[in-house]
Order: sequence, then structure tokens, then C-alpha cells
Amino acid sequence: MEIGSVTTPFGRRSMTLGMLASQVMVGEIKPDQSVDKWKLFRALCEAKPLLGIGDRALAVLNALLSFYPKNELAQGNGLIVFPSNIQLSLRTHGMAEQTVRRHLAALVEAGLLLRKDSPNGKRYVRRDRAGEVDEAFGFSLAPLLARAEEIEQLAAAVMAERLHVHRLRERITLCRRDIAKLIEAAVEEEIPGDWQGVYREFRDLIEGLPRSPTTAQLELLLDELAALRTDILNRLEIRVKSTKQRGNADYIERHIQNSNPESTSELEPSFETKQGAIAEQDHDRGAVAPKKARGEAAYPHGQKKEEAQSRRPDVRNDGGGLKSFPLGLVLQACPEILAYGPDGAIRNWRDLMAAAVIVRSMLGVSPSAYEEAATVMGPENAATVMACILERGGHINSAGGYLRGLTRRSEKGEFAIGPMLMALLRANAPAGRKVG
Repeated sequence: MEIGSVTTPFGRRSMTLGMLASQVMVGEIKPDQSVDKWKLFRALCEAKPLLGIGDRALAVLNALLSFYPKNELAQGNGLIVFPSNIQLSLRTHGMAEQTVRRHLAALVEAGLLLRKDSPNGKRYVRRDRAGEVDEAFGFSLAPLLARAEEIEQLAAAVMAERLHVHRLRERITLCRRDIAKLIEAAVEEEIPGDWQGVYREFRDLIEGLPRSPTTAQLELLLDELAALRTDILNRLEIRVKSTKQRGNADYIERHIQNSNPESTSELEPSFETKQGAIAEQDHDRGAVAPKKARGEAAYPHGQKKEEAQSRRPDVRNDGGGLKSFPLGLVLQACPEILAYGPDGAIRNWRDLMAAAVIVRSMLGVSPSAYEEAATVMGPENAATVMACILERGGHINSAGGYLRGLTRRSEKGEFAIGPMLMALLRANAPAGRKVG
């Protein structure tokens, strides 16, 4: 029998109630009880956060197990190993002996090992005449055998918690994506509402999460994000239902155009003149008769086809017209252009266009390139693009070439301002910690 009576540690090491409890537990091991030592070690690696041991302590335990001759830990095989610190250092890939002693003490304190010290504190074995082990002094692996079931349960709990956290992070990531896309859709479709405030609320939730969140904090964040997503969906559904009830012809026409299978555009809604912008323009924009055919005869008073289309909201012209966005959203996404407005402020679209001219000159964009962009995109959108270019100035080598490229893409219907603005809006938000 390995432990015939209570043993106390050698030298200045003190006896503790924890050591006594471990020895009592070891005395309750059944004679036929056994466990695969490497399977148990893998469970220990999983359960280490709950057992209070670290990687290096596990490395020392792995070395001790390698000195045990059998794969099965069992009373009949003997449960004491007696390697020297030098041998343990070699099997832990050169770990310093002082470090080995420190981690051996940690394993004893965690109740995973028992010391069976000799009278002089040395580790050795005494054999009988047949060469069998009569008595050994060193470290007993009996606590591992006694706690095998407990360790496996702890490992299962850790793995279940890890899986739960992984699924929480997945759901948070999906919820974040849904909210960002729904807000972007609401802004692009000009659905009434304080969407900037909703976006700030969204960012506050994300940025309030610590760098290493607990499971409870992740669950709370998921609940808050799910509630916000539900609120946004409810607003959008109310808008869809009210639009159907009114039978909004412009809404229906836009979706018919975007469902055209022969279209090569990005299905982005076309240029839509703002009510505030109309008040600031010096153009007299009259009503346009319904289009009857593709010829110019379909337009009254000899109007050109392109001119009539530019005055009609929600119709993409042949030059790839774009949809404009609220001035407040543009300034929130591109705050740097504020410094170039009259008196250092931008109060309306006229101020933004004036600031864009100054920025154009400062960035070396030729007047012809800017005039061409204004013709193709519209003056408000050209000013918006100029503000975006200023915001991303450090990433653009040639502002003029970049603007001409966007103009060409806009002519082909391959460019939309919405994604650019939303990307800048996210980039200018205070840096938060990511989840997932």
C-alpha cells in the first residue's frame, strides 16, 4: 500500500488541511479503479482554468506521467514516481530546476499530486530481492485517479462554456451586420427617422463591451442588439406597409426598374433631388410629361431627353445619375471639409459646393475634371464625392485621377455614393472593440 498512514512534508514545508484532505480522498480509491493517464491529462488541459493551474505546471505534470510505466493509472501498478529535478528538467525541454520546483508545489497545492517524502527528503525506491518495488519515495499520482471523474466533468463544463461563447459571438456578429445594413438601407431609401441617432446608439453598445468580456456581458449585449434590430425592422415594416397602402407610383416604378434582368448597374436608386436642395437652386424645374417613347418627341417644349430625366426624381439617366444624401449625414461622414466652408462652417448645400471648389484646388484636381463630375453626378453629389476624397486623402495618390475614375464609373452606372459614405461614417466613429 502506498500510503499506509498520513505523511507530512520534509523540511520547512508545512502541513495543510488541503494535503490532509487529499490523503483522505486517496484512501477511498477502489481497488479495481483505473483510468487512462493520457486521456485524463487531456481532460486536465481542458479543465485547467477551473483547477487554477497554468500551462507550465501542466508541462511538469506531463513529464511526471511519462515516468509512470503503465498507460493505466491503477492502485495495483503503484502510483508513485520518483524522478529527480534534473530528469524533470530534461523532460520539460530544459525548464530551470527552480521553476520545476515551483510548479511541483503548485500541483500539490491544487490537489493533483501528493508528496511522499523520504526521511532525508530524497526521491528514491527500495526494491526487494526479486527486483519488485518494495517502497518508493517521490510524488504520488493517486489524487489524479481519485479525482478522475471530477476532472472529466470540469473539462466537459469548460468545453460547453467555450461552445456557448463561440455561438454567442457568432450571433452578435450576425446581429451587428443586420443592424448596419438595415440602417444603411433606411438612409439610402430616405425613410424618415433619426438614423444618425440610431447608429450612435448602435456604436455605443459595441464600444461599451470590454476587451475580454464575460459570458454574462456577451449575453446582455446580444439581447440589446436584438432589441435594437427588432426596433429598426418594425420601423422599416411600417414604412413598407404604408407605402403599399398609398400605392406610391414612384416606389413601384423604382423597384420595377431595379428588377430589370438586362441592367448592368448595381441596382442603386437613381439621383433624387432634395426638397432643401431645390430651394437653394437657381434653376426653374418644371413638371415633366410622362415618357411615351424613346424619342425627344415624348418631352414637351422641345426639352432634351437628358434634361427631362434629370428633373424627374427616381429615374436613372443615361449618364448614370446618383442619389443624393442628407447634408447632415455627409458632414458626419466627412467632417474635415467643415474647415473649408464659409467662416469655417457649412450650413447648406451651397456652402458645401463652395468648400468643394476650394478643396478641389488644394488637392490639385483640374477644373475640367470637377466640372465633368458635376455634369455626370450632379453638383451636390460631386461636392459630396469631393468631401469623401478629402477625408481619404492619405490613401489616394492622385485626387484628380481618382475623381475621373469615379466619373467614368458613374456614367456606366457602376458607382454608388451610399457605401462610400457609410464606410467613412464607420471609420470616423470612435474606435471600439470588436466581437466574433
